[in-house]
Amino acid sequence: AVRVPTGRAGVVEVQRSVTAVLGQDVVLPCRYRAQEREQVEQVTWLKRGPGGRSAEVAVLNRRHGEHVQEPYAGRVLRQAPGALENGAIVLRN
Repeated sequence: AVRVPTGRAGVVEVQRSVTAVLGQDVVLPCRYRAQEREQVEQVTWLKRGPGGRSAEVAVLNRRHGEHVQEPYAGRVLRQAPGALENGAIVLRN
């Protein structure tokens, strides 16, 4: 889910579709091109399931670190350390 507070002018860059190969890790890209004085506080990754329902996979928070839901524990890694403007994750198989 991509949510940018009202009045912000940064640009979110994501891929609508990512193809994974069974048995291999996959990178789920997400980058926010912030404007001056903007800082990303949190990135939330959701998985859309049957019927369009969403389930939380992971939350990356600037102050509180990472929280990964149990089905994905040990399988989600940040692609790059540092600022959350790069909110990409690696989903390990």
